[in-house]
This record gives sequence, structure tokens and C-alpha cells, in this order.
Amino acid sequence: MKQAYPTFIALRGSDYLVYVPDLDIYTEGRSVTDAIDMARDAIGLKGIDLEDDGRVIPEPSDYQDVISKAKEDTEDFDYTSGILTMVDVDFAEYRRKMDNRMVRRNVSLPNWLNVEAERLDLNVSKVLQEALLSRVKQ
Repeated sequence: MKQAYPTFIALRGSDYLVYVPDLDIYTEGRSVTDAIDMARDAIGLKGIDLEDDGRVIPEPSDYQDVISKAKEDTEDFDYTSGILTMVDVDFAEYRRKMDNRMVRRNVSLPNWLNVEAERLDLNVSKVLQEALLSRVKQ
């Protein structure tokens, strides 16, 4: 699922502060480009955290609603004094990219296949991963 969230980016000193009201995210970057990259990363992380907790990822607000929300939520700094842009994230792609932790699975093979795999010095785990990837990407 790909979404684009309204995001405020405002210069403070030499840093660009970022606020994504719909997800209550704050981050920063060294340039506008870096700030957008940091926002995309923070949105992706928040989204997969919400999914992992069984919660729904909030839908993006429209510009007018998000401006009102930003004025209510931020007392320390006026993010509305900066730029308001949209930052898009493909949550499924972000999960594939970031969630590469390995999990252990037990696999049952016929003995003759296991013997042949050992004789050929095949890494069964790697062969299985490659086979699954070819099926998943179809």
C-alpha cells in the first residue's frame, strides 16, 4: 500500500525540522533532501510498527486539516512557517527492504534429496530462499 502524507519541513538554525502530523512523527535532516529522506524512513518505520501491532495505518489528511492539526500540536516550534510537502511511502516495499531478519523454519525433505544436496555441497537454505523469491515475485 502506497500513501503520501502531508509533511512540514522548517529550517531552524542549520537543521531542517520535520513534522508528520498524521503519524505524530518528528525528525530532522541536514538539507531539504535529507529531511525528506528522513521523513520517508520515519513514516515507513511507523507504518510497519503499527501493522506489526495489529493497528491500522492512518489515512493521510488533506492540506487544510493538517495545517490546523500542526498549529494545535506544536507549541515549541511553528512548523507551518516552513514548507508543506507530500512524502510518499510504499509500506509493502519498505517492509521488504527493511525487514530482512532471518527466521528459522524446519523443512522436511526426502532422504535421497538431502543426500544429493549434500553431495553437491548445496546450501539448502539458500536454494529454498531463491525458489521462494522466484515464486513471490511472479
